Amino acid sequence: MSKQAAMSHNASLVRYRLTVASRVLAAFGGGYGLSAVFAAACGLVCVRWLGVTRADAVTLSTMLSFVVFTVAVLWAFACSSSRKAWLGIVVPAAVLGVCTWALYGGQA
Repeated sequence: MSKQAAMSHNASLVRYRLTVASRVLAAFGGGYGLSAVFAAACGLVCVRWLGVTRADAVTLSTMLSFVVFTVAVLWAFACSSSRKAWLGIVVPAAVLGVCTWALYGGQA
């Protein structure tokens, strides 16, 4: 193998590893963030709009957040690119974050 071919192979190997690392970070870090903001929004919606007690709302939203986390992990590795994986996790997390902020009354 020539030196140039070896360098090209190493560059593609590094690119592949960075792509996998990006997906792992999106899956676990982004999935955790998405599930946390989902739990907060779901709990607030249950208490404010559905009249569920706080304890039941926390239990329900926490159990559902495990499903959200699992779907986020599956999504991150099922997408055709890392960019789509990140967008599919960050955009819903941002929307839910704004909704949670609004349900708290816009307080920081």
